[in-house]
Amino acid sequence: MLRRDTFSYTVQARCSAADAAALLSDLTRQGELHPLIVDVRQLPPRPGALASYAISDRLVAGPLRFRTTYQADVLTSDDDEIVMVARQWPATTVHNHTRLRPESDGLLRVDVEITLSAPAPLFRYAFRQARAAHLALASRLGPALELASNPPPPA
Repeated sequence: MLRRDTFSYTVQARCSAADAAALLSDLTRQGELHPLIVDVRQLPPRPGALASYAISDRLVAGPLRFRTTYQADVLTSDDDEIVMVARQWPATTVHNHTRLRPESDGLLRVDVEITLSAPAPLFRYAFRQARAAHLALASRLGPALELASNPPPPA
């Protein structure tokens, strides 16, 4: 039996929606932000995907440390919405729905909703890991978006 739950977060940054979409939809750059990712390889796009990736995470469960690899697909990527799905054995799926909204004060609002489904025996661990990793990513995202939109001059 599968269990499912959702969490969300919001980040604001001074950057363009195009720069934010470029960073967020290029999963090869997620290793800079996501605390569990140790390797990302781009794959040929799966049917219906704009881009596909094999992603390796380093996880910890009690005294055990292990790596796991899963596939992620970018399904939609434009200046106001990004939709991605990641699939891992056994029957674990993470849907990421990101909305980008310019605000009147020059900030870009990034609203992210993550929905995880997993078999009941794995769900609590998987959900806890996903939420902790994505909230850590959220704390790094604002500065990374601003840097992507305003890179420092060459030294």
